[in-house]
Amino acid sequence: MTMRLLKITILTMVLLATSCKPSVPEFKGLPKLGASTAKAPDVVAPRLVMFVGIDISGSFMNGRYFDDSIQFLARYLYGHLNGVGGMEVPHSLFVGSIGGATKDEAKTLFPIESFQNRSIEQIEARLREIFPRGRVNTYTDFNAFFTRVGDMVDQKKLLLKPISIVLLTDGDPDLGEANAASTDKDAQFKRLSVSSVEGLSRNITVRVLYTNAVTAKNWLDDMPRKRVKVWTQDAVVMTEWKDPKTLLPETPFEKQTRFFSWVANNVDFQPRLRRVD
Repeated sequence: MTMRLLKITILTMVLLATSCKPSVPEFKGLPKLGASTAKAPDVVAPRLVMFVGIDISGSFMNGRYFDDSIQFLARYLYGHLNGVGGMEVPHSLFVGSIGGATKDEAKTLFPIESFQNRSIEQIEARLREIFPRGRVNTYTDFNAFFTRVGDMVDQKKLLLKPISIVLLTDGDPDLGEANAASTDKDAQFKRLSVSSVEGLSRNITVRVLYTNAVTAKNWLDDMPRKRVKVWTQDAVVMTEWKDPKTLLPETPFEKQTRFFSWVANNVDFQPRLRRVD
């Protein structure tokens, strides 16, 4: 009995000593080399290449829609450059005039840096500086502009990227003597050529804005093309961008959801591909 009590006493003392032992936190060491860690989500690099051509012929520059087109373009460029309202941020942007004082005249294309980090008002002021009302060109040479686009894409190695060519114009081609001698309207549009850009990308869209219904139909039905998509929008529709029901008064531009929706449906719309021989 005495021996049994002794064993119980010793066992109790051992248990008490164990329970009073200070705990030491487990050191798991540094992560092993090559061990997986949380990965930040990938940021998709911009791919869209935008070219904007502004018609500075007398028929458009002295017409009723030139000022409206500059005001719209300032907001359109700001929206794209800053990715507001779901507008796609471009990889590259070039802005230049359509046509020149002589046929096939090469024109300057102003790069994306000319418009980045500017407010809407500053972009509009820059556009009016580049395209002043008094500087009218003789020809509306769309073919020369398309050729310049092709050259720039090749020089900048922008091949295979989606390309959007936005033309602010009444849409009437003026190719000089050949144009003046022709009374066949369809023939004028059949002489338009996008061959210089056909092979640059699988996704090329030409957007002709501020035209009229008849001229728009000529662009859609008569301009020869194989891989280039064409979208047109009439001037009377384009002016609705600043309707108070679309561009809400006293509302910050970043919150103009109706305007962004209007642009997506009427300007940046993706048309179907249609071949015209």
